[in-house]
Amino acid sequence: MNEDARVGVDIGGTFTDLVTIADGAVRVHKTPSTPSDSEQGVMDGLEGVAERYGIDPGDIGFFGHGTTVATNAVLEGQWADTALVTTEGFRDVLEIGRQARPDIYDFDAEKPTPVVERDRRYEVTERLDERGEVLDTLDESSVEALADDLDDVDSVAVSLLYSFENDTHEQRVRELLEAQGVDASFSLSSQVLPEIREYERTLTTALNGALKPVMDRYIGRLERRVAEEGVGTDVKIMQSNGGIITADAARDRPVNTLLSGPAAGVQGATYVAGLAGIEDCITMDMGGTSCDVSLVEGGEPLVTTDVTVGDYPVSVPMIDIHTVGAGGGSIAWTDAGGALRVGPRSAGAEPGPVCYGRGGERPTITDAHALLGRIDPSRFLDGPSPDDAVRRAVREHVADELDMGVAEAAQGILDVANANMARALRVVSVERGYDPRDFGLVAFGGAGPLHACRLARELEVPRVVIPRTAGVLSALGLLISDVLYDYSTSKVRPWTEVEPHTLAGSFATFRERGSDRLDTERGTADSVQFERSVDLRYAGQSFELTVPVPGGEVDEGTLDTVVERFHDRHRQRYGHAYEDEPVELVTVRLRARGVVETPDLHPDPIEGTVEDAVRETRDVVYDGRLHETRIYDRRLLPTGTSFDGPAIVEGTESTVVVHPDQAASVDEYGTLLVEVNA
Repeated sequence: MNEDARVGVDIGGTFTDLVTIADGAVRVHKTPSTPSDSEQGVMDGLEGVAERYGIDPGDIGFFGHGTTVATNAVLEGQWADTALVTTEGFRDVLEIGRQARPDIYDFDAEKPTPVVERDRRYEVTERLDERGEVLDTLDESSVEALADDLDDVDSVAVSLLYSFENDTHEQRVRELLEAQGVDASFSLSSQVLPEIREYERTLTTALNGALKPVMDRYIGRLERRVAEEGVGTDVKIMQSNGGIITADAARDRPVNTLLSGPAAGVQGATYVAGLAGIEDCITMDMGGTSCDVSLVEGGEPLVTTDVTVGDYPVSVPMIDIHTVGAGGGSIAWTDAGGALRVGPRSAGAEPGPVCYGRGGERPTITDAHALLGRIDPSRFLDGPSPDDAVRRAVREHVADELDMGVAEAAQGILDVANANMARALRVVSVERGYDPRDFGLVAFGGAGPLHACRLARELEVPRVVIPRTAGVLSALGLLISDVLYDYSTSKVRPWTEVEPHTLAGSFATFRERGSDRLDTERGTADSVQFERSVDLRYAGQSFELTVPVPGGEVDEGTLDTVVERFHDRHRQRYGHAYEDEPVELVTVRLRARGVVETPDLHPDPIEGTVEDAVRETRDVVYDGRLHETRIYDRRLLPTGTSFDGPAIVEGTESTVVVHPDQAASVDEYGTLLVEVNA
């Protein structure tokens, strides 16, 4: 067997997905997840791959992993005992937070629980000004006095005022505490997030500290189990910005992995769309409980530092993913005002939708599809399809409540779910200044292809892309993602005061760090690239936009070009620009990219005719109207052929609904391309 097999593993709530690329072939394996022992699901998957495809663990040359460990720890509040050391007078930054409220009229709304409780937050005497100049020298005795209080903590976060301009005091705090025998992991804000905004910087640093022991234990167990299984290569981890990093880097910055799994899905969708010649696309990952959407421009997912995970705004670079509670298991219900609602509560994997025959009693999106003929539950059930149970659930919980027929109620469930997802798609496109008509829609996840063609018609998206491996695209994304390390520092000052050599100096420092880091990744990355950018804003604004900096020497012409690009981006995003207003520099950024050579994903061509793939014909409801519909077996659809809707395409991992007046074709990669307004 190929000695350089590549394996991507994504752990979901229901299944652990493994995608293996070896000898030019893509192989998929799914195994039940094991929430109480996540690594066991991975081991079961590796054993399954060996048994099913003959790929021995010793043949694996790359092992990539998308993890939800950090995410789950934040959502559940299950993190390590952490202390915070901060500048005198700033002990309560985590408590105060921001004045913004999710509901402006809810004066009794509770703020999120601070990551570090007040009795674990300590002040030290020191002070820097906004340019990093020392106003009050660090009182080392005040630091040393903390040692006894920190002898039983697992982690220490250090966030001192203006440390992004000068990290000397933070470094010294760590040195002094270690010299006093404090045995804990340390997170310094000047390393985790050296940027402005005291609350976000302190919170992100505290979260990183709280997650470090958690991630260290998990990765340690995973590495041991994988090595014992016979895998001889290092474990690589997907981070939230869409790039691969080493396991040690993930241990050090677990806060960078909070969107690990969804980011891998976006990377996979971007790659498949690119193979179809689509550089600008909207990605839509709909699973059992939620739908994640994102936007890709010019072949690159949009990245943001304005992301909230659970109740906490985390300001590290992440792919801009917007999530709504709409998945195949989302439950339909009526509210006190008699309006039909769908989600966010989900039936989950157990008992699951009613049509699964596992004891579910509340109607879900999946049940609505089954009732309207779009999916055939008998294909994945051991016993007969519980049609009567599905009808009864929809009638009792929706139809009778709204005084309508069962089929009409099922269509209503899908309409409400589609409306929720359409709003999410507009958030990442229209509200960002992009016209959906200029994009393709890439649908994946178990439920995404069921809804994509209808949503595309509503948003006037011209083409829908459904990957061959739609149900395991996150695992595939791990195998084609580049190695990425992001570096940044805030330098808030008027743009007119920025000298070319100052900007060039910051980029040179970052480039040296990135080069050193990527030198250790030579076995993973094939070449190296450096991408420069700055965050700018108009004077007086409280938000900024990231603008790319042209390559080459930084001179006055470079500065002029950057400002022009800022005005253009502001105009695109907000519909206007103030070209006569002064501009401020906020943050300098550099991304070090280790480019990974993507594998050839050409499947063996399927011969024959479209007729060979027709499994049956049945009546299916589209937008309240009944249509006689051909049901195709996706595995038998010949390469390069096309067919008209209405059609249902049943795959091993997902089902595609092609609406009337739409047309579909199969490209050389096995991707299904649907022309929405054929």
